[in-house]
Amino acid sequence: MKLRLSTSNIINGGTSIVRRPASEKSNVELVNGLRSNFTASMEASMPAENGDVVHAAGIQSAIKHPRIPYTLWTNMDNGCLNVPANDPEVLGLTEERSDYDITVKFFLLPKTLFSDWRRHLQDAIAAVLQELSVDSVDLLITSFPGVSFDVDSEEKGGCGSNKIQATEPELIDAIMDVWDAVETMHLKGIALKTGVAEFGCERLKEFLSRAHHRPMVNQINVRDACEVPQPIMDLAKQERIELLTHNDCANILPQGTLRELLGGGPNGAGVLASPNVGNKGLDGDLNPEWVVKYTAVVRDRGVIEHKGYFASVDLSQQATV
Repeated sequence: MKLRLSTSNIINGGTSIVRRPASEKSNVELVNGLRSNFTASMEASMPAENGDVVHAAGIQSAIKHPRIPYTLWTNMDNGCLNVPANDPEVLGLTEERSDYDITVKFFLLPKTLFSDWRRHLQDAIAAVLQELSVDSVDLLITSFPGVSFDVDSEEKGGCGSNKIQATEPELIDAIMDVWDAVETMHLKGIALKTGVAEFGCERLKEFLSRAHHRPMVNQINVRDACEVPQPIMDLAKQERIELLTHNDCANILPQGTLRELLGGGPNGAGVLASPNVGNKGLDGDLNPEWVVKYTAVVRDRGVIEHKGYFASVDLSQQATV
């Protein structure tokens, strides 16, 4: 079965979001956002005491409360378990669509099947459009597993681990198949601008030679380097591609982190069965498939009004509960 995890809006949600220091990994915001949203949903499902709803104090308090069955704060939709349940009162953005710049970054995660990549992209974008109640985004960036920007190699002329090897035909075909879906979204007006992530010189040259619609953005992580290598700057300028930097993790939702988040331990949500704890939950092997991050900025004020994440997880089997 599939699990669909959501942070909801981490900007103006009712629970505290821990802002990460620059030295912390970029998936901290995602994990804290998910845990915070799980906690808020568990709080809302707590039984009333003396006619009043029980409100927990702090991000961990609802989890420390006597275990709340996950079935009370999640819901099934077309064979997919929404964690937490969909909020029917979500109204999307508060102003006109034209007042916003909406950026979406789609992460394909390791161990996902090439044949599923295209469908994963379509599902992720559909989730974002529904959440924001819009029919388009301004920028869609796609991040592929196993592709990372090597600053040292780029400084030596753009050759190195980022180069697409001739022995990787299946990977190349999978990337181009996903990009074909991105191109279709662009032609339909769903993604007004498109981009890729972590493409070095050689990989970008190879990609440009095969793509019908050229990416308008290349987003790279220079990590500890103070400057962007000159070769990639020159190529981006030559090809009229905007070069952006980021500090996102390549594997933004590791399997171990996910199991801890959903498990029955002290920091878990109790969605998964944990024999040592004795909770009734789902059982099976977890495989994180994709994560999508979305941000809506009010243009004339430069204020982030809406920011959040969705994540899709495959669970191999379901326990009897």
